[in-house]
Amino acid sequence: MTISHDSVNRFLLREEYTPHDLFNAARTELNLKGGTVSVDDSVVDKPYSHLMAFVGYFWSGKHHGVVKGINLITLYYTDPRGCHQPISYRIYDKTENKTKNDYFQEMLAEVLGWGLEPAFVTGDSWYSSLENLKMIKNHHQGFLVALEINRLVYMEKCQWRQVQQWVIPEDGLLVHLPGFGTVKVFRKWLKDQPRHYALYQPNDDEWVAVTRPVFLKLHDQHWQIEQYHRALKQVFHIEHFQVRQPTAIRNHLFAAICGYVQLQRLRATDVIRNCYHLQRDLFNEVIANFIRVFTPRLEHLNPQF
Repeated sequence: MTISHDSVNRFLLREEYTPHDLFNAARTELNLKGGTVSVDDSVVDKPYSHLMAFVGYFWSGKHHGVVKGINLITLYYTDPRGCHQPISYRIYDKTENKTKNDYFQEMLAEVLGWGLEPAFVTGDSWYSSLENLKMIKNHHQGFLVALEINRLVYMEKCQWRQVQQWVIPEDGLLVHLPGFGTVKVFRKWLKDQPRHYALYQPNDDEWVAVTRPVFLKLHDQHWQIEQYHRALKQVFHIEHFQVRQPTAIRNHLFAAICGYVQLQRLRATDVIRNCYHLQRDLFNEVIANFIRVFTPRLEHLNPQF
């Protein structure tokens, strides 16, 4: 089947896909009860685009600075069996006058309304505002969120300290987060730098069971969303498009995400090892065909080849 450039453009300008379509595509392989929802955002680099919709300046963890691009905010779900898929997303649109926290709260309320029943929500320090944490608590979910090193916590009201100043045992330290309530703080070292995390579970009688293995499991599950954003760029070429209109951009991003969903489904059924392995095999076949076709011709032109 031959696909023309114009047919691709017509597809991108014609369709009207929504985050609910992504949820319906991803849910078929997932157990929607008892898993972990992770939130994070990533910048789709567009350094040379001037008239493209949604392009702005955003902080990039990849570049460790502010870069020009499109900000994609994602909810990623890991179910109790370990299967994981993206389940919702938003494209940051400054004309809507919303923050990334507004988008997160909107997305979480949506997926809960669509039937998702997670046990925990995870996020980095950007999403650790009191408004976000109270919303998660009101929905009766637990959470694991990163804390900035200067976040104030206390054991008694006369003992206010930055979280970095507390002596934190391996199994965590029960403290009070101002304006919220009791959380358990864990410390993890990454590249010789301490990282601090607040873990909350809604049942007061289960704090004893919240040990370091529980923290590490949630931390590892959150890392899936980091790997997902990297795969979107390296394998599914989410940054490689030249359309400018909002509808076309939305549909391109949706198509790239759905490509990931489909390959995750194939990986879960052992059809492929992973998306990177599939990409490598595709290039190996192209290289092998090139050598098979052109080597005899080169030998004919130059017998010493």
